[in-house]
Amino acid sequence: MSHTDDTRGYQTGFGNEFATEAVEGVLPVGQNSPQRVARGLYAEQLSGSAFTAPRHRNRRSWLYRIRPAAQHSPFAAMDHATFHNRFDEAPATPNQLRWNPLPIPSEPCDFLDGLLTMGGNGGAAEQAGVGIHLYVANRSMEGRYFYDADGELLIVPQQGRLRIRTELGVLDVAPLEIAVVPRGIRFLVELPDGEARGYVAENFGAPLHLPDLGPIGANGLAHPRDFLTPVAAYEDVDGDFALVAKFQGALWSARTDHSPLDVVAWHGNYAPYKYDLRRFNTIGSIAVDHPDPSIFTVLTSASDTPGVANMDFVIFPPRWLVAEHTFRPPYFHRNVASEFMGLIDGAYDAKEGGFVPGGSSLHNCMSGHGPDAASFEKASGADTSRPDHIVGTMAFMFETRKVIRPSRQALESKALQGDYYECWRGLKKHFDPSAH
Repeated sequence: MSHTDDTRGYQTGFGNEFATEAVEGVLPVGQNSPQRVARGLYAEQLSGSAFTAPRHRNRRSWLYRIRPAAQHSPFAAMDHATFHNRFDEAPATPNQLRWNPLPIPSEPCDFLDGLLTMGGNGGAAEQAGVGIHLYVANRSMEGRYFYDADGELLIVPQQGRLRIRTELGVLDVAPLEIAVVPRGIRFLVELPDGEARGYVAENFGAPLHLPDLGPIGANGLAHPRDFLTPVAAYEDVDGDFALVAKFQGALWSARTDHSPLDVVAWHGNYAPYKYDLRRFNTIGSIAVDHPDPSIFTVLTSASDTPGVANMDFVIFPPRWLVAEHTFRPPYFHRNVASEFMGLIDGAYDAKEGGFVPGGSSLHNCMSGHGPDAASFEKASGADTSRPDHIVGTMAFMFETRKVIRPSRQALESKALQGDYYECWRGLKKHFDPSAH
């Protein structure tokens, strides 16, 4: 048995062509699949896009591994009580919804067992839409590995670090960082801190990419150089393991007699990556008015309609607010898009209470929402001749073009706040037609 654990090194850049080997001399030169791969390895291509996709959208990597991925027993369907894509269990609702943080389980629970589906739309069959999940866990994954054939996973830790061991290397991810595991890549999750909680977006549509900057120019928002992809790190371990696959909304399990994380070297651009949200270069108004939240987009998944995303990942980080004569917090609004929000750290400037780290909210298409009564009164009376430095906070939003249909377990959860609507009840009538 041998095992490499070089988690110190990362490769930088978004969508780059990477080349990395854990054993020197393994990567072939001049061709991808020589008749005999060095060190007795197998060559295997992992395609994350159609072979004929445009070059700038083509995603694939060549893996040089100890055994090919095809070597495992047949899959058998398995049950999972809380992780699924059943978005038709309950009627979609126009009501504003908000949940308290999920408690850490008292019984042993790993990342996979701790996934709980909050809602979503579309699915793997139509290759569009998004699944939205929470996770809570108190132990590392042991003796089993997982891959999602339905979509790529955007993982947002809120409490506790994750060590994500993938076929292509290791990602160490802490709160205020995110990780993306592309569709089909096998991995397991370890918990260095013993407990963990966070959010997951399962993207069924086009792979996430950096948004175009348009008039912003060459600099701003998330910079490609701040995205980190792991170096090769392999496991050569024999034993009795489970390989769990998510396929067409259901989970399947197969037995394997070796670790599937046995890639000794790889090259290509289809790989997991991480990003530190604190490196986001926030853009904002320096005159008047409140810009649209699209200026906070970190990653986006394109749809078949130009300018309309299948899914956006948007953050609300620490920033300066300096616009004069302007209501500075997020304004009251109704959107054609639907919004699922989470809070990683601190307080959200449009909610004085009730929305706490680890919590979440859902505001569906054309459902009115915005600052609560206390936040509105505070911002309406603020001195906007002085700048406001918002610190110690990080909220985010999964925004999607389609209605987010909450799952039955989300609607029946004890964490659901039945009185969320009350936060707007205190808004006073200020209209006076005789005032000048």
